[in-house]
Amino acid sequence: MIENNVSLKSLNTFGIDVIAKAFARFNNLESLQELIDQTTSASLDPFILGGGSNILFTKNFDGCVLKNEISGIEKIKEDDIHVWLRVGAGENWHQFVMHCIANQYAGVENLSLIPGCAGASPMQNIGAYGVEIKEVFDSLEAYHIKDRSVVTFSNADCKFGYRESVFKRQYKNQFVITHVIFKLNKKPAFHTSYGAIQQELEKMGVRELSIKAISDAVIHIRQSKLPDPAVVGNAGSFFKNPTIPAEQYFLLKEKFVEIPGYETTDNRLLTTAHSNDPSSLPDLPSRQAGVVRRLSSVYKVPAGWLIEQCGWKGYRKHDAGVHPKQALVLVNYANATGKEIYDLSTEVKESVFEKFGIELEREVNIM
Repeated sequence: MIENNVSLKSLNTFGIDVIAKAFARFNNLESLQELIDQTTSASLDPFILGGGSNILFTKNFDGCVLKNEISGIEKIKEDDIHVWLRVGAGENWHQFVMHCIANQYAGVENLSLIPGCAGASPMQNIGAYGVEIKEVFDSLEAYHIKDRSVVTFSNADCKFGYRESVFKRQYKNQFVITHVIFKLNKKPAFHTSYGAIQQELEKMGVRELSIKAISDAVIHIRQSKLPDPAVVGNAGSFFKNPTIPAEQYFLLKEKFVEIPGYETTDNRLLTTAHSNDPSSLPDLPSRQAGVVRRLSSVYKVPAGWLIEQCGWKGYRKHDAGVHPKQALVLVNYANATGKEIYDLSTEVKESVFEKFGIELEREVNIM
């Protein structure tokens, strides 16, 4: 049933009070098809809403918001090594992770406590603590709004990148993801080197590593530094961590000695600190501080560090602010408008570019 003039305040984790001209919920493909037909005949642009955890509404929506509530977790295949689960796009992501841990299905434990729904996970290739969705993603089923057909996308079809997929750019607003198929591991490959996971495991007194222990550690870390959207409105990380050429990174390193950064998987770094014969090394563009580097190398720099160095951590103007424990998170303390938070993000972007020459990119979808 389509409702008119519905507040979306409780349906987005920023808690922004905007009005949708029309609103409806669907929990299966048939009801989705009916709603698409109705919105089309009424000349209303449809917008698919999942958990509302990666969106910032800056104004009322003059169309029809369709809330995806397709649920269910079904085991569709398994072998000695893997198990395949078909998950409804409206299934709560963290509850899905807990289901996997309870059944000893490994691969998503590092992604515990990420807000949102399963259907959004491949849209932006969610990731945390050294793991990305593309590593456990098999395929997905999506409804093409214009053609009224169901299309299956493989891992390769999605063209995953850093918080990227074809659904964020090439096919934006063209498909509705209905189900996601994950390929999980029966034998875990633990990822504990990223962030503070190892230290947290030691603090917890964990002696025997397990996917549950890693999940618990991730949950503890996230709860210690990230605000609960139920208490303080936010959408988690507001900006992506920027990737810059090695030459730019090392020039910044000369000026800002403490700037953190790490090589991406494409990077090639050769150290010369212990070489007695530097002339025997390949002819590379530059040498400095015992390091030889290629111009084709790239470094990822933590956006939170850049923002903090510009003095934004803990900043507040009216009810819009930057979280005091994590500068990467913009927050709505009570009654901030989406425009106030967006304007704050623009100020943050401009100051980071002015100081470091790095252009931050918003991770949150702006509406």
